[in-house]
Amino acid sequence: MMGPDKNVKFPLENYDRLCFLKNVVKNPNIIVGDYTYYDDFENVENFEKNVKYLFDFVGDKLIIGKFCMIASDVKFIMNGANHMTDSLSTYPFAIFGKGWENAMEGKAYPKKGNITIGNDVWIGYNATIMAGVTIGDGAIIATNSTVIKDVEPYSVVGGNPAKEIKKRFSKEVITKLLKLQWWNWDIQKITKNIQNLTDNEIENIVE
Repeated sequence: MMGPDKNVKFPLENYDRLCFLKNVVKNPNIIVGDYTYYDDFENVENFEKNVKYLFDFVGDKLIIGKFCMIASDVKFIMNGANHMTDSLSTYPFAIFGKGWENAMEGKAYPKKGNITIGNDVWIGYNATIMAGVTIGDGAIIATNSTVIKDVEPYSVVGGNPAKEIKKRFSKEVITKLLKLQWWNWDIQKITKNIQNLTDNEIENIVE
């Protein structure tokens, strides 16, 4: 057995609310790795609706690694939502034209960069990830969290704003896991190690 086909839309037979996300998204500025899944209470097409303010003219991207787990109603707030905060008014006069079109001449709206999600990241129900955030490999984002700053690998964070609750493993094990990068192995090797990847004894990994 080689595991599920990474190129199918719905990997669970007779169930269309969990999808392999890369086979569903159409926006070229959303980049998703193999085997990352999205589970939605209603319709998997809701995923792109929950990537908010992703405008072509801004040029930012949502980048998600391999083997991630994304729950229903997770939202990504991209840079198109930003207003100027160091000016006297935050109001976007220029978009309305009619004499206001030059309001932004020589100025630019703040841009915090891409949202980058690592590999093997679990994002719980109704979490919100803000523009410019990087979430490290193996992290867990608790339900209803609002993530406004970077999350270290193999950390569990929660709350609004999200704060670190704990590390999943010791520093030594995290270092080994980041070196292993099991998500980049070929599928045969992953399949060979399925029992070990669902255990917590890193010494049992078969090279």
